[in-house]
Amino acid sequence: MATSTAVSSGLAELQIRLGYAFRQTALLQQALTHRSFSADHYERLEFLGDSVLNLAVSHLLYAQLSDMPEGDLSRVRANLVKQDTLHQLAKTLDLSAVMRLGEGEMRSGGQGRPSILADMVEAIIGAVYLDSGYKDAQALVERLFQKVDIKPDMQAVGKDPKTELQEWLQGRKLALPKYTVIGTSGAAHRQVFEVSCEVTELRQTQQGSGASRRAAEQAAAEALLKILKSESAA
Repeated sequence: MATSTAVSSGLAELQIRLGYAFRQTALLQQALTHRSFSADHYERLEFLGDSVLNLAVSHLLYAQLSDMPEGDLSRVRANLVKQDTLHQLAKTLDLSAVMRLGEGEMRSGGQGRPSILADMVEAIIGAVYLDSGYKDAQALVERLFQKVDIKPDMQAVGKDPKTELQEWLQGRKLALPKYTVIGTSGAAHRQVFEVSCEVTELRQTQQGSGASRRAAEQAAAEALLKILKSESAA
């Protein structure tokens, strides 16, 4: 068990890596806490950070890729905010060294699980937003992505179901889908998320499940995309 001194030292070092000093360090601690460790966990901060991240990355791309049309900007953004990219950022920040997990989650390798690490990056962004507002959260996002090679041809890289669904809808001038967590089940270290994916204009909704919110969203998007492609081919 880490001592309180070691924990404080770890949080202080992380803030140096982030380039941001928290006024309320409890927010940072919460952002690094998995539900298997405590009821005061990161998921609400992650929900907030997800929106802040998308807005900050959108602004970054708008400024850097000034000649790129909206559809291509959306595809590049999808690559930047996907799990793989955020996982790499988490590794750069060494979040595994300071995250708080329950014993069961630790034994199952949770400290290296990409979905948890990616979620914690978003939670930290949400924590900065609550701590001092959007301007500092945006600045953090820009620092995190400084070493990411942002280029126009990123839209061709590794399309996941959410990205593919977004492109399918945009190609038909339809609004983006809405993802909603409709339930969770299972023990804290083996939790299953249930998510719905809805396209209001088409009156279509499908559900998906997964070990993380991200995984469940991908499963729901894949299920809905399959239905839409099947109907359009009929």
